[in-house]
Amino acid sequence: MEEMTPFQFMECATILKATGKKARDIRELRETIALIGEESLFHHTCQYFLKGHVLEYTNDFAHWIGESLEERALSERLSNVDPFAVRDMSRLRTELLFSIDDYLDQFPEPRAAVAGDEFYFNESVSIIFPSNIQARNPAEFLIALRYVDPSSIYYHFYEARIRHDNDDFSRWVEDVLKDRELAGKIRVIDPFMYSIERIRSRLVEAVEDNVRRDMEVVSS
Repeated sequence: MEEMTPFQFMECATILKATGKKARDIRELRETIALIGEESLFHHTCQYFLKGHVLEYTNDFAHWIGESLEERALSERLSNVDPFAVRDMSRLRTELLFSIDDYLDQFPEPRAAVAGDEFYFNESVSIIFPSNIQARNPAEFLIALRYVDPSSIYYHFYEARIRHDNDDFSRWVEDVLKDRELAGKIRVIDPFMYSIERIRSRLVEAVEDNVRRDMEVVSS
């Protein structure tokens, strides 16, 4: 009998580093986005979901523009840029700059932030390490999903989209458990619609239904 490859849950931690760069308005933000390193760009976009983010926005730039500058039209447009779909940081930078440039063509005199509320550019170093939690079947997978650190949900459900086309969970379910139906249920969970804890709840619901169905089949 072929041995099943377990799912190894990984966790991630970030070490924050200030770049010394800041922006007072959209023009300064645009100029700095064009120059900052990819580490900073990744931190303010992809890792927005690792922080306690506001669901109305999908990156730090949109959040600051919407809340501090109250330029809602641009913040909404920037929130429509999916960093996990783009995957390539240079292309992501281009899309962000295009949206800002188009906005500035229409509104050439944007407001400035009040003193002390400027946008501060940071970058971070990610440390990935095993959580010592593995799952070898749907029941173990369900228990693990309930209790793993939130950073593990982020790493496998969000950041995995940078490494390949979809999340790690559905890949393992389809490739190892051979359950295309459950994999499909996981894939349709929209990462931009929920917080990490709500994503966890949706994952648990999907796997729980699967485990319950299997138990009913065995008992019938």
